[in-house]
Amino acid sequence: MIRNLIIFLSIFFLIGCGGSTLDRKDSTQYDKGSFNQLGKLDFDRMADYEIRENFESLKLLMIKLYKRNPIQLKKTTSDNAEQAANYFFSNPSHKWNFEAIENKQGFEAIYQSFDENFKGDRVLSLITGLYTMTIEAHGGKTEFFITDSIEPQNLYNLARNYEIVVWMLSTKKNSEDKLYLLSNEMSNGVSNLSFEREFGKMIGRTDYFAYTLSEKTERVITRFIQGAVGTVLIPFI
Repeated sequence: MIRNLIIFLSIFFLIGCGGSTLDRKDSTQYDKGSFNQLGKLDFDRMADYEIRENFESLKLLMIKLYKRNPIQLKKTTSDNAEQAANYFFSNPSHKWNFEAIENKQGFEAIYQSFDENFKGDRVLSLITGLYTMTIEAHGGKTEFFITDSIEPQNLYNLARNYEIVVWMLSTKKNSEDKLYLLSNEMSNGVSNLSFEREFGKMIGRTDYFAYTLSEKTERVITRFIQGAVGTVLIPFI
């Protein structure tokens, strides 16, 4: 089990070293001797690492999306992209409930981001949806102990939902044939695939942990054929 953890952390370290102009300021670290680590097994630490790294990716994606879509940022705040993201990810008091996006969370917030009738901050709605959907897939928790249980199928479904969101970002357009949110760019010799790469890291982490947890708990994961998934987010069990 310890060997699996070492391999897992090593893969995440390598994944996190990809070229990006926005680097993580804090890496996820833990001290096995600290008090809150006494009630954790290696798989609990793996879960802690996986969800926190995905939150870091979501924070980077929020900053990138605001910089590519500054009009969305202006709908919510006069702060710059980094300041806004720091507030959203560091202030637990708001509990990801925002009147500006009609207090939507999870799937509703994600779908709302690509709804032509929605006039609010599409970036905030999307990241709020992704953040709260990620927590839901982990049983409503962000830190894990011996008594906690995570359903591997939900993690697998979460990874597929990340893929669906990538598809939405690149294809969903309004009545004027314009993307709701600009992300990746490939035009006039310019190639910017940093959004796709960051989502790829999230998908890789989540899939790896889903399959590792499936083996540990001997729970079979039902795999979806990519074409059958379509554009509808997959619910959790």
